[in-house]
Amino acid sequence: MGGNLTRGGLPGGPDTAGTQPGAEPRPAGTPRIVGIVWGLLILNTLGSAGAKTIVPLPRSLIQMVTMGALVAAFTLALTVNLRLRIRASAFVLLLTLLLVPSMISSVNLESGFGALFRCARLALFIGTLWLLSRWWDGSPTFVRHHIRMYFAVLGSVAAGLVVSPGAALPELYGGRLVGALWPLTPPQIGQYAAVIIGLTVLLVLGRRTDRASAAVVIVPSLVLLALTHTRTATLGLLIGLTLAIGSLILTSAAARRFFTWTVLCATVAAVGFSSALQAWFLRGQSQENFSNLTGRAKVWDALLAAPRTTSEQLFGMGLGDKSFGGLPIDNSWLAVYQEQGLTGVALVAAIIIVLAGVALLRPPSLQRACAIFLISYCAIASYTEAGLGDASPYLLHLALAASLLAAPAAAAPLTTPAVPRRRIPRWARRTEVT
Repeated sequence: MGGNLTRGGLPGGPDTAGTQPGAEPRPAGTPRIVGIVWGLLILNTLGSAGAKTIVPLPRSLIQMVTMGALVAAFTLALTVNLRLRIRASAFVLLLTLLLVPSMISSVNLESGFGALFRCARLALFIGTLWLLSRWWDGSPTFVRHHIRMYFAVLGSVAAGLVVSPGAALPELYGGRLVGALWPLTPPQIGQYAAVIIGLTVLLVLGRRTDRASAAVVIVPSLVLLALTHTRTATLGLLIGLTLAIGSLILTSAAARRFFTWTVLCATVAAVGFSSALQAWFLRGQSQENFSNLTGRAKVWDALLAAPRTTSEQLFGMGLGDKSFGGLPIDNSWLAVYQEQGLTGVALVAAIIIVLAGVALLRPPSLQRACAIFLISYCAIASYTEAGLGDASPYLLHLALAASLLAAPAAAAPLTTPAVPRRRIPRWARRTEVT
């Protein structure tokens, strides 16, 4: 059952999805190039804005790398799927429909020509997901790709911390961990760490990897998450894991043991280290600053109070940089309302509802637990982070959930080779009759 999370191969060794009771055997394994495409999509969503790096990187160079990664991902996906075989996916279909309000609002150029560029990027991103949907078969294959790539990103963050602690823990961010080699903000690092911690824990409970390999991923990721002081990522990790493990409690003894020990340790920590936990959670902020979510509430109130035409209410202002009045919106729902209007909000809500509904209807399994974790994490993070309406890590998390909830692909039926009929001579047939 063991498997190394940071190396090739599927969790748990060879594909075993087809051996589950009631499941049909699956076709040949996923091509290695598909994992490369998934990694390029992750590279594209890392963004180009963040902290100052040790070696200054021009933003134009970073954008060239990220956009080049997306073009390369689409090209490779098209190369490996030349016959354009895709699987029906309500998730990708709703994302495709989200392009409609994005285009309607962006052609007005209220957000400048950059809005059309962002629409083209979103279209290319969705097109790549359509091409990859051929290999969405409910197996945890893409989970390994997800963990491996984000662990590599966190490795660059750790390397920057070792090389230049001052640049990785700048005063500008209150001593919180940032990317010193590639411009990454504390919320980004916290998100990546929380997601791969949660997925790795679930793989251990599902016996798809060994504990030593899991510890290599979980322990350093927990350290980096603590150094970011990211409350949203921490809450998303805790609540998401609670819901995911809760879905396994009735069918997994390992999940029951893990849940019991986690509750016990959390209770002891809450009692013994309450003051330290409170100080970490508040990050030295005043009560007033904490209550208005570090100034976010003021931006939200101003955004909702801004006058809008009927068209702007329905379709938004066009894809932008997720800011209002020069300040970040930091809320997925308000960012979608600003850029894609009420139509976009309805489509994003439909995405979350459809994925959550399908997850609840699936029988208990490791795949279902991973999907529940990802969906709940994205739903929680959407309150203080933007990204559900554009190409972003959050859409990749939800795409991974959609791949886990897909029904196993049926293998082509094995046909018995036709046996040529032996020609019987006439004299032999006459003999048989007589």
